[in-house]
Amino acid sequence: MLDHMMARAVSPVFVGRGAELEMLAEAFEQARKQAAAVVLLGGEAGVGKSRLAARFAEQASRDGAHVLVGGCVELSAEGLAYAPFTAALRQLVRETSTADVAGLLPDGSGRELARLLPEFGEPSGNLDTESARARLFELILTLLERLAERRPVLLLIEDIHWADRSSRDLIAFLSRNLRAAPVLMVLTYRSDELHRTHPLRPVLAELARVDGVTRIDLPRFTHDEVAAQMAGILGVAPEFTKVGRVFERSEGIPLFVEALIDCDDDCSFPESLHDLISASVERLPDDTQHVLRVAAAGGIRVSHALLAAVSGLSDDDLERALRPAIAANVVQVADGAYAFRHALIREAVHDDLLPGEHMRLHARYALEIDRDRDLVPPGRAAIEIAHHWHSARDDLWALISAWEAAEKAARAFAYTEQIDLLERVLTLWDKVPDAAERIGVDHVTVYERASESAYLCGEMERGRKFVQGALAELDEETEPERVAELLVRRANIKIQKHTSGFIEDLRHAERLVPLPNEARAHTLSHLGRVLMLCDQVPEGTAVTEEALRIARDLGDECLEADLLLNLALGRSISGDLEQTRATNDRALAIGRRLDSARTTLRAIANNVDTLNNLGRSEEAVRLAVEGERLAKMYGRSRHQGAFIANNRAEALEALGRWDEALDVSARALTMEPARQNRWHLLRLRADIAIARGEEDTAKQILTEVGAFAPRPEDGTQEWTANTRLLIGWHLLRGEPGKAVEAAESALVNPRWSGKAMLGWRLLAAVRIACDRAAAVAPELTAAVRGLTDAFAVEMVTDGPVGTAFRQVYEGRFDEAAAGWKLLGRPHPRAKALVYAAIAAAAGGDRDGAAVRLRAARPLAEALRATPLVAEIDALARRVGAALDDAPVRGPVPEATLTPRELEVLRLVAQGRTNRDIAGELFISAKTVSVHVSNILPKLGVSTRGEAAAAAHRLALLD
Repeated sequence: MLDHMMARAVSPVFVGRGAELEMLAEAFEQARKQAAAVVLLGGEAGVGKSRLAARFAEQASRDGAHVLVGGCVELSAEGLAYAPFTAALRQLVRETSTADVAGLLPDGSGRELARLLPEFGEPSGNLDTESARARLFELILTLLERLAERRPVLLLIEDIHWADRSSRDLIAFLSRNLRAAPVLMVLTYRSDELHRTHPLRPVLAELARVDGVTRIDLPRFTHDEVAAQMAGILGVAPEFTKVGRVFERSEGIPLFVEALIDCDDDCSFPESLHDLISASVERLPDDTQHVLRVAAAGGIRVSHALLAAVSGLSDDDLERALRPAIAANVVQVADGAYAFRHALIREAVHDDLLPGEHMRLHARYALEIDRDRDLVPPGRAAIEIAHHWHSARDDLWALISAWEAAEKAARAFAYTEQIDLLERVLTLWDKVPDAAERIGVDHVTVYERASESAYLCGEMERGRKFVQGALAELDEETEPERVAELLVRRANIKIQKHTSGFIEDLRHAERLVPLPNEARAHTLSHLGRVLMLCDQVPEGTAVTEEALRIARDLGDECLEADLLLNLALGRSISGDLEQTRATNDRALAIGRRLDSARTTLRAIANNVDTLNNLGRSEEAVRLAVEGERLAKMYGRSRHQGAFIANNRAEALEALGRWDEALDVSARALTMEPARQNRWHLLRLRADIAIARGEEDTAKQILTEVGAFAPRPEDGTQEWTANTRLLIGWHLLRGEPGKAVEAAESALVNPRWSGKAMLGWRLLAAVRIACDRAAAVAPELTAAVRGLTDAFAVEMVTDGPVGTAFRQVYEGRFDEAAAGWKLLGRPHPRAKALVYAAIAAAAGGDRDGAAVRLRAARPLAEALRATPLVAEIDALARRVGAALDDAPVRGPVPEATLTPRELEVLRLVAQGRTNRDIAGELFISAKTVSVHVSNILPKLGVSTRGEAAAAAHRLALLD
């Protein structure tokens, strides 16, 4: 091995890049101040990204940073999942030990790192695949956070244009979730590689929107910088004319400057960049060129032992052949391996391989690695072998090795890479006559594995196609259980894709498994839960109870706990909240006894929701905090922790702790929750936005969650929540008629959730919309009241929260206000007081109205519920009531409106939105919202429509 041999220096002088180094230093300083940062360092191939990154890494190390380095290689695109993170982790283990690294993680979770690095032993037997990748991501996040508690961390990942899908996803996850820890990630990539469909492009676009992310585009060298580079390499100042020629031909790309500098005066300049790069290789001895061709087939970096085995050379002969390449700086030596100095050099050599030579060399690599898997880093043998057999065009061994590599990818939760490998197996199947015997499974099994992996990584359309492929080859008469399992998977895919037909698939699956066995229990578990979520609770309960009996007979406590939680869901929808909590507690006890993180956290999440619906919101918040703590400990913050966080945010919103609720929901949204959970979080934010008059924010959210364009496949709870939000949206905009129309549409085609609290909350909103619209749409209002009365007869009341909403619906506003006060819910209390004040004023009790308004105003003001404050003040003026902090005054003349407020009012009167007004006046939408909030009380009105009418009435726009 030639570790002692030093190559010719590229340039002992680091040239230019002062501005870029300064930007990197600033990002590192930001990270040191407990604010994680990310730098995207892009540039053309050969422009000097690696040199700059290495220089900065040296500087950061001197400044006390713990520098971890990982690189992506072209092989990653074929399935070498998490390649840069595995390299960084291996470096960390070399610097410390596996025990030290595992000690930084929650108890027992260090074993999960074995999925990336075998040195950590055997991974746990946790088979909860649906959240497995999320847990692995959280584990890496926790490791970096704990490392950074010791000293700042610089994580340098090079060549992310070659990153595998799993690595790209993990990079994006860390960029969004590394917030307070002193960690700087520097990511380099070739900007000239990013064609329109390159998979890195959307990742870069997404990262550009994340706070703390800086993008640096590395420019080419100037003429003076090329001269300085040449002087550094030559040791003397170069001739001016040669500098000009080199600068012109290299176009300022440092790698090409190095290649051109070797041209003598009599040497003609190469005609193409490929020729330019190849020239430094072609000047080497023939034996050296042969070894370089062998090395190029192995990748950008090949160990001495592997290269010796594939080339067939002795150690002495191999070293003798490589010396000229090292001296010419074509190859470098590091850590027992040979690496091409730049990927472009390796690419040029590899591209020059003859077809037969290409296949033979890759086949040799596959054979040698299979013979001795220690020739490559731990964990890489399977995918290396699959890559080389595929490149060798050997169909038989390409199929066998792809199947093995797919199994390896699955153990690392690298589902996307697993799918690619399984698709290769499917493609090669017909080319290998005895394929089933070779890999030990039939063709359908490959489809089944691929469909499962596609579902787990969110590739729903690919998953659907795999399921269809498997079903096309199966006969439900001879293999009913297998067909049933595929139908369940297809139903789950349809649910995720929001397409119809999922209940039909589940019913079909249930008919195929009539015997009381495990297959039937699992099928009934899925069917029962879906039926309950579709408000078919009696049937869903019966199905779940049958499955529960089977699970107990089988002694399957994990399935029993899941079914208990499904049963609790049905009881919650039916309105039996105390039984809901008791059933959740039974599942929780099983989860804790089995040390099942998934069951424990699911039970806690459900009980948080139940406590909130019982009006015990403070308890709900405390339980949620404990649940989130456990989720972090179990490495499930991104999955179940985000769901618990949503329930905590809902409890905080109910308690009027809106800013806390917004903070909790914002953090949960950064964890990339599943789409349904994301929409729950957004709906909560929409509730607060509507209550605070933030029209543009509310519109954006309602558009995403489908409130403006209902989807037939939406669940009943989603439909109910969206309808209520849509009514609130129209009332905010001063459109009570449209609010009642939205209510009528829902009542004519009822899909409301039978969950009592949700149902009564919606009915209360419909009641208020009808009250507001009675004067402008009396016939429609009367019809809607009749529909709601018929619907209310079927509703049950499940506790104090549902009771208070029911009292609002029934017009018992004072009783509702008293109930909300006992529950500690200021916003619904303030609204109920306002409704009661309106009723009192209509009955001639102005003093009673004033008392209620005085109680309501400080509640609304503390919440910054601007529309409600404006409504209170306007009502106080109409009834002549003096509020403690808002003396009665009539509508103000034009002189009290500022010129800017008059401009805003003029556009409001034209029906323009805040966003439109912002664009017109070159101010922010938030500033427009502030102006509107100031205008409404000055005009003595509570809505934009009333403001427009008042402006015309008072001739303010003439």
